[in-house]
Amino acid sequence: MANGTFAVLMLIGGLTDMGMNYCGTADGCLGPNETRPRVAFSAGTWVDREAEAKGEAYLRYDLGRKFGPFGQTMGLSVSQDGEGWVGYGATYGTNIGYSPFYAELHAMPGLYFNNDGFDLGGPIEFRSGIELGYETSRGWRVGLSYDHRSNWDIYDENPGLETVQLRVSIPTR
Repeated sequence: MANGTFAVLMLIGGLTDMGMNYCGTADGCLGPNETRPRVAFSAGTWVDREAEAKGEAYLRYDLGRKFGPFGQTMGLSVSQDGEGWVGYGATYGTNIGYSPFYAELHAMPGLYFNNDGFDLGGPIEFRSGIELGYETSRGWRVGLSYDHRSNWDIYDENPGLETVQLRVSIPTR
């Protein structure tokens, strides 16, 4: 997946939604609004690129406030060999029709710690991706997530990394 593809899709979808559904409100296009905060646990594997396949655990927290259609999120991941990543960024999600199925895009700048493992070129790494899943009537979500991590060529080396994970998200209120 090309660098930034998911981030660009998130921006296009979110700005389109913002123009159609948020800009005419009293709070304006990026007015704050409440949303359901969630904690998400996921596990999966690194795939593709130059990195050897290895397991990764990921903890993510979606904050209970959005600005227009854009949610706020923070995440922390650790691979089976100790590589780590921590970041903060934005989400944009939508239900698929009137069904309980959803799609959510995310883009998060963060810091990567290779701990003598796979070198992504430098400590600043961007994580963007998509999650497709199902949301129960109680707000629990189960989804399949695919994301890309890279430094967007701010360093000389940019091997990139893809991750596929199964994610379970639980509302915190």
